[in-house]
Amino acid sequence: MAGKNDATDAMKDATGKASAAASEGMARASEQMRDAGERMQAATGAMTDTGSKLGMKVLEQAEMNTSEAFKAMRAAAQANDLAEVMRVQSEYLRDQGSRSVTQAREIGEMIAEFGRMTIGQMTGRR
Repeated sequence: MAGKNDATDAMKDATGKASAAASEGMARASEQMRDAGERMQAATGAMTDTGSKLGMKVLEQAEMNTSEAFKAMRAAAQANDLAEVMRVQSEYLRDQGSRSVTQAREIGEMIAEFGRMTIGQMTGRR
């Protein structure tokens, strides 16, 4: 009978160890899922904030471009001759081209920073 009890005890012991290992594995998986959820939540908050900042920057740029366009139209309307109108138009187009490059760079930098920040939050690296 001693052999039967030893086998039963060994099976109980193995079952207990397997159960403990499974419980530990489930606890780790649960913790990892919770951490991933928290990172996703942080990234979502960052997306909302960055989206708002990006929208405000685009509006700010549109306002500046509109203001400069009206300034150029006023100057052209007050011109004394066609040569002056052409000069005003040429200056406006040159300045607008420069503004466009600067504005595109600003927006691109904001988007790149957003991407780096989001990936960092999603992966847990910052």
